[in-house]
Amino acid sequence: MNILLINHYAGSPRHGMEYRPYYLAREWVKLGHKVKILAGSYSHVRSNQPSYVSGDCALERIDNIDFYWYKTPAYFGNGLGRIMSMILFIWKVWKDAKKIAKSFKPDVVIASSTYPMDIWPAERISKFCCAQLVYEVHDLWPLSPIELGGMSRWHPFIIWVQCAEDYAYKVADRVVSLLPKTFDYMRSRGMRDDKWDYVPNGVCLDDWRSFAPLPDSTNSVLLSVKKRGLPIVVYAGSHGLANSLDTLLDASTLLQGKVELLLVGTGPERHRLMRRVSSENLTNVTMLPSIPKAAIPALLDQIDFAFLGLQPQPLFRFGISPNKLFDYMMAGKPIIQSINAGNDIVSEVGCGFTVMPNDSKAIVQAVDKLLKLTKYELLEMGNAGKSFVKNERSYEFLAKKMISILEK
Repeated sequence: MNILLINHYAGSPRHGMEYRPYYLAREWVKLGHKVKILAGSYSHVRSNQPSYVSGDCALERIDNIDFYWYKTPAYFGNGLGRIMSMILFIWKVWKDAKKIAKSFKPDVVIASSTYPMDIWPAERISKFCCAQLVYEVHDLWPLSPIELGGMSRWHPFIIWVQCAEDYAYKVADRVVSLLPKTFDYMRSRGMRDDKWDYVPNGVCLDDWRSFAPLPDSTNSVLLSVKKRGLPIVVYAGSHGLANSLDTLLDASTLLQGKVELLLVGTGPERHRLMRRVSSENLTNVTMLPSIPKAAIPALLDQIDFAFLGLQPQPLFRFGISPNKLFDYMMAGKPIIQSINAGNDIVSEVGCGFTVMPNDSKAIVQAVDKLLKLTKYELLEMGNAGKSFVKNERSYEFLAKKMISILEK
């Protein structure tokens, strides 16, 4: 098949997040399919932008995947600049629809951006070449900016997004959700029952077969922490308000002498959290800057337990699919999860303990439970998570699942 995937924010190992389009596309290429990804030249989630884009569009070939970078302006935050970037991207793909259909002749067109407005150019391309049209839903827009951002349902932007979402459910041949509990909501917005499928995020097993070593500075600090002789609980990821790291620091005072806490990453709250560690003399907390994604397996290989937290949000009733969780599971580490969501993989798989969010005492109790387990029981718990990810959350498995959906 010729698969055309439209994702404004698509990334790659060269550029950083978002990785899902690249990982799926790479597996599809291995299966003998041709893949073209259309993306914007600027994305707020990428660490490196394709800076060589001139004119309207530039081609870059990465691992036999053709990335077409459409020139879009840089922006900051979630204001007018980001909306203008969306409009320009949608318009440029719309304008090129006939040319794309004629030159690539896609059998499948996937509209896969976080926002649903790319359904319009995706449908236009699919009509020119009679291709199957797939709407892949990462986040529920406009519900996300309404419930998380506090935007009014009657804001002109929200009305525009709602029109696009409802239209996508109507015209798409298949609707693929990254979240497991979206069926009823999507049906309420006009989706026909037989269109829905679930294909979550996952991990790339190749990243775990051969991985980069830790940076020397990180390794040096980690060795000094290990010399203290206590189990290490790690959090590796963004340091934002949503990640509930204040609750973890609250728990640290009750965990002194039991475990060491290691926070690795960057984000808007990192410096405030560092000041809190210093001012409150949290001697069992160590904070390190972010490390390359390729070195995450090396980091997780050196620790004992992993922490994942999220502030409570009504939107989580549709489920969550955090990449960090799958990394922790792939590393075979028992997990303390401080999240309330529509799904609970940690409890279902038996690879750790889930507690309610914003409850530091519950985190302490979960750590105490882990400390009471034997080495065999901890190994069994870690292996349960690793086995689940390898069998059901690898991108090899997910890519094949997507192909089976497309071939229905």
